[in-house]
Amino acid sequence: MAKAFFRLQKFLRRTQFLLFFLTAAYLMAGSLLLLQRTRLVIQQGSRGTPTNQALPVPEEMSRVGITDPRSMQSPGPRLLVRMDALQEPALDQRHSPHWLMSRNSELRQLRRRWFHRFTSDQEPLQTAGFKAMKHTAEHKGTYMGCFTHDSRERTLKGAVFYDLRKMTVAHCQEACAERAYSYAGLAYGAECYCGNTLPAAAAKPEECNIECKGQKGSVCGGVNRLSVYSVEELRAGARRRRNVIYRGCFRAPENLTEAFPASLMQPNLTVEMCSEFCSKKEFPLAVIRGQECYCGYPTRRFSLREGTDCSGARNASSAAGGHHCLVYQTPVQDTRCTDRKFLTTKSKVFVALSSFPGAGNTWARHLIEHATGYYTGSYYFDGALYNKGFKGEKDHWRSRRTICVKTHESGKTEIEMLDSAILLIRNPYKSLMAEFNRKYAGHLGYATDRNWKSKEWPDFVNSYASWWASHVLEWLKYGKRLLVVHYEDLKQSLIPKLKEMVEFLNVTVTEDRLLCVENNRDGNFKRSGAKQKNFEPFTQEMKDLINRYILTVDEALRGRNFSGLPREYVPR
Repeated sequence: MAKAFFRLQKFLRRTQFLLFFLTAAYLMAGSLLLLQRTRLVIQQGSRGTPTNQALPVPEEMSRVGITDPRSMQSPGPRLLVRMDALQEPALDQRHSPHWLMSRNSELRQLRRRWFHRFTSDQEPLQTAGFKAMKHTAEHKGTYMGCFTHDSRERTLKGAVFYDLRKMTVAHCQEACAERAYSYAGLAYGAECYCGNTLPAAAAKPEECNIECKGQKGSVCGGVNRLSVYSVEELRAGARRRRNVIYRGCFRAPENLTEAFPASLMQPNLTVEMCSEFCSKKEFPLAVIRGQECYCGYPTRRFSLREGTDCSGARNASSAAGGHHCLVYQTPVQDTRCTDRKFLTTKSKVFVALSSFPGAGNTWARHLIEHATGYYTGSYYFDGALYNKGFKGEKDHWRSRRTICVKTHESGKTEIEMLDSAILLIRNPYKSLMAEFNRKYAGHLGYATDRNWKSKEWPDFVNSYASWWASHVLEWLKYGKRLLVVHYEDLKQSLIPKLKEMVEFLNVTVTEDRLLCVENNRDGNFKRSGAKQKNFEPFTQEMKDLINRYILTVDEALRGRNFSGLPREYVPR
């Protein structure tokens, strides 16, 4: 009996120890997961530097007489803006549960996007050719078949569109029809190509076997394969929505036939007749002189930079006695600069495209990619940008396969990891509004009046205004090699400033390619939708706060022998 009791006691002791060990292991694992999740939330949700980062000022600015509360706790002469005078919110307010909930929501959306792509990539559509034809019959337009596709030597040489999450056959057809193309082709489930010439090399029907990213059961080409549709019947309806944009009156080149690849002589020539002819020939410009119609691109010989006043010459038959011509933008995209690829060998120089959020980083990436022909990378992953063709978003930011890497970071460690940087600066008033719009309405939308008039807006300004200044100051202090570009200068003098950026990236670019970029300068990144009403979102208290930061940054730039901030930054 005693022996049985001893065995039972021994078993209970072992069980107790085992339960204790399992409980401890469970608590430790939970703690580690919680810490890791919090770190991810802060990194992804804040999109760069934490919102509570104090404003550092380089040592050379000691004469400004600005101090930082942190300097009283740590040794060393560090001079910072007086946060009490600028009425910054307390630290505990910066990290309130509301901010963490917002960041958690962004992280959940990020995970859902990754999971969606992973599952769609792992389950390719197993569709035979006859079944694909059955699906395509449901869409408008005539299915022409499956054709070979080479991304370098494209068979459909017109416009290119990407929607790596929501592409459908109908979306591609409508986009090509609206731009006056005859054929629409889809590849890789997400890429849309337009053109007016049917591809020559046919492929087996079953080789077009990838499901459209935005429509289950539909086929959008395959790997190096195009599902091609004729959209001639859609163009009549699309013509009503198409815009032919008047670019102005310009002095005609000496030899129009040499300057433009295609021409048409037509009695009673109209703008619509010339535009239709040039669209069919896949040219973005329709040029009219009297009864003559010419088609082509902006070139060094005809750059569209020096317009003239041809009063009354909007009538196509009266263009200033043959010395001037009228120029119209057709719906066709200028495709001389749309080809992009990853670097063939890893870059030896690690270059950042650094900016405060809302300073035009996405637009600058669009310009750089089209000017150089290489993808840009990103310190973050933005699914919306990846969907629209920024393929470098999905590449690891340290892969060195991209020409430069987008970042909003401004910590010493992050800056010193990079060899050089293009530092893009924008007026803080415009930057704050742009980032607030992005936060509540995405890259291309506008926040509502309710958002602007809520408590979120003053909290946002108090948190982000100091980040705008600290971002510039930290890069000026720790950056090894910098090219400072002001967003306003880039908009006003696109070609000269873009040349500076391309030379800084050590890439040689032709003048015609830069003119193509200028012709496509907006890309797909102009905000759309209802703008906010005309009202002043900044209170006097906000202006006082921002104006102090403007003066601080202006002095720091001049202290590093850069030009100061543009005039429009002058405090209101």
